[in-house]
Amino acid sequence: MNRLALIAGGVLVALMLASSMLFVVDQRQIAVVYSLGEIKEVIVEPGLKFKLPPPFQNLVMLDRRIQTLDSPETRPIFTAEKKSLVIDWLIKWRITEPRQFIRNNGVDMRSLENRLSPVVQAAFNEEVTKRTVGGVLATEREKVMSDVKARLADEAKSFGIEIQDVRIKRVDFVASITDSVYRRMQSERQQVANELRSQGQAEGEKIRADADRQRQVIMAEAYRDAQKIKGEGDAEASSLYAASFSRDPQFAQFYRSLEAYRSSFRSRNDVMVVDPSSDFFKAMRGAGAAAAAAPARK
Repeated sequence: MNRLALIAGGVLVALMLASSMLFVVDQRQIAVVYSLGEIKEVIVEPGLKFKLPPPFQNLVMLDRRIQTLDSPETRPIFTAEKKSLVIDWLIKWRITEPRQFIRNNGVDMRSLENRLSPVVQAAFNEEVTKRTVGGVLATEREKVMSDVKARLADEAKSFGIEIQDVRIKRVDFVASITDSVYRRMQSERQQVANELRSQGQAEGEKIRADADRQRQVIMAEAYRDAQKIKGEGDAEASSLYAASFSRDPQFAQFYRSLEAYRSSFRSRNDVMVVDPSSDFFKAMRGAGAAAAAAPARK
């Protein structure tokens, strides 16, 4: 039993020793082997590797993939026109010199980003101050990014990295200028809206005036035609009356008397004080006399 326990213990120790001496390098990683605090070896080829157990040699893994650094804060940058802009940017970088990277930054990538951000911001300051707002926004945007990348090339070597790409994500005015721009845009849009309303009102007045004029013309023409037709009708009626009355003058006189009675007595309550022997009641008297004489003839 003791021999088995010793053998098992020896195997366990051997496994522990082997696990501390063997390691695997992934294709996405860079292995850095330290020997007593100094860089002994940098391994970039993937596979199973060997080193001495701690404390003789220690191992640190670095990420060899492309990293992204975003602008940590937005600081205003003045253009050639003395206009203040806020630029959000990002850069793509990766480790190319592990020894240089570790000497200057250690093994913590956040330490590199804290040191690299001011360098990138300074490069943008240098390029933006030479250009106008229109150039930064449109015409020279690509040139700004390429010039910033060229400026960072030498600085990146001292950090042990390589800058893969530089991009501008957003360009905007500072808050105070943005508010004034929005107010000016609002004022301009309001002015355009007022002009359109004025034009619409003028056009509306013009249309209404034309409609009123056409209405008056139509009404005048209709009244003219009505009066013409009415005159023709009156003339025709007068002609018929004249022809009829000329055939029987007594009937004509009787008809005129009835028209006079109709015009005078429009209501049962109308009262008229007239001498019964006057000519106004001649037709009535004649009718009464005729009615009284008729039975006598029988």
